[in-house]
Amino acid sequence: MNIKKYLMLGGTALALGLSSVSCVGDLDLEPIDPSKIFADPNDPDFVGRSFAECYAIMGFCGTAGPGDANLSVPDAGASVYSRVILMMQEFPTDEAFWIWEDNGLRDICTVNYSASNKQVEICYSRLYQHIALCNSFLAITEDRADDPEMAVMRDEIRTLRAMSYYWVIDIFGNGGFTISQPDGSEPVQTPRAELAAWLEGELRDIVDNGHLARTPDYGRVGIDAAEALLARYYLNAGVYTGTEQWANCLTRCNNIINRHKGGGFNGSGLAKRFLQVFCGQNHEFAPGGGNTAENEILWVQPFDANKAQSYGGTTWLIAGPLLAADFGLNASWSCMTARKELSERFVDEPGDVRYSLWITDGRDMENQGFLDFSIGGWQPIKWTNYNKGVDTDFDIANTKVGVFANTDLAWIRLSDIYLMRAECYLHGHGDATEALEGVNFVRERAGVTPWQIGQLTLDNLLDERSRELYFEMTRRTDLIRFGKFVGPGQEKWMWKGNILNGSTIADHFALMPIPTNILTAQADFKQNPGYN
Repeated sequence: MNIKKYLMLGGTALALGLSSVSCVGDLDLEPIDPSKIFADPNDPDFVGRSFAECYAIMGFCGTAGPGDANLSVPDAGASVYSRVILMMQEFPTDEAFWIWEDNGLRDICTVNYSASNKQVEICYSRLYQHIALCNSFLAITEDRADDPEMAVMRDEIRTLRAMSYYWVIDIFGNGGFTISQPDGSEPVQTPRAELAAWLEGELRDIVDNGHLARTPDYGRVGIDAAEALLARYYLNAGVYTGTEQWANCLTRCNNIINRHKGGGFNGSGLAKRFLQVFCGQNHEFAPGGGNTAENEILWVQPFDANKAQSYGGTTWLIAGPLLAADFGLNASWSCMTARKELSERFVDEPGDVRYSLWITDGRDMENQGFLDFSIGGWQPIKWTNYNKGVDTDFDIANTKVGVFANTDLAWIRLSDIYLMRAECYLHGHGDATEALEGVNFVRERAGVTPWQIGQLTLDNLLDERSRELYFEMTRRTDLIRFGKFVGPGQEKWMWKGNILNGSTIADHFALMPIPTNILTAQADFKQNPGYN
């Protein structure tokens, strides 16, 4: 089977046939049921279509264009999987500030969310819609699991499903769980630690059974993506289960790094130019994208200005911080700024390329209020729609400006793996020389002074993770793991607790609430502690 004809990562709207999922869920009616089948085995193309749908739903919200959603939502674009995850991971933290208050966003930004918050509902439903689609594909292909090509496809979908369960564990803690052949039974709410134990076993099997490709087709997951997700699980295992797993995290990080070292920036495997990793031709740095020496993007979500349009993903990340169209995009939304605390991390290193595109002139870095973009803070430009340059970062002259971006989204990058390895060392696992080398690969590429070993501390590393990975869906998880989000060691930032200069918050905000409509529909489900 030529699965590329279904993925069509350059075909109209990905040619993914999402009509079969148009009735998967409705936020106003019932929760997404991961035990149902959403594919028609009588369709001769059902395997390819079902396979592609599992990928597509992570970047797109519906079938009739970027303004159409297959969930009942107030704003179709705001329901895109990648966008809702970023909102949950960045908006409650010291990195991103969203000035508008619609649909519960102010409560997310101020860490004052409740079980009735619409954005929390959308996030929960998107995750379980995706899990349902993945379960459906695995159910309808179970009798072909011994076929070599199908074994690869099934492990890819298992990896996609694992990412959604990872987010359930991370964001909500307890969650509905089923992976078996759909039989009409209701999903069972499962404690966080049990979900985590399943996730570890699932990812270990996927990574170690040898099915996934070292260099998969562009847009598909391979061994690096699955092992990076496993490493990220181990990084946070102490939060999820109470048992830290730094040694296992180190092993997985080293496996990934060893597959990549030799090319790219100083032989690190990183792309030579940081800004190109976020430009309109950054597919070259992804598996199957052509530049194997600089395969920094371990897991990619493709987008295309003409054939794969979305109001989530990178169009949102470029347009959101813009007051006027720029950076290769003919769109500006005036919605998103940097929190003051993120801005402050860069001011002592004016040569840091990671914020070299930011718009700061005539603006105060403080987030003085909602509803007025001019007083919202600095405009943080990280992604662009520019073409990649040869001897420079960008080829602006040959960039085709449009309303939607060609820029792909990186779910996990190699630089994150280097920083994770350094964190393992600081928790007693690993080699000091290797840990420092990895951090300095990241810093030197950014154009800032390399550290000495005495500067490699947990607090400094947390700041470095923010400078390197801001707006990449890690910050909330990082702050919780470092004890900075809630608890006695928590930090304050602007508008935390709905106070201008920030306040402390209760411990229960480390988990999002189970949405009210889920509890209404499934009476045996329990709310997370601390929420009414």
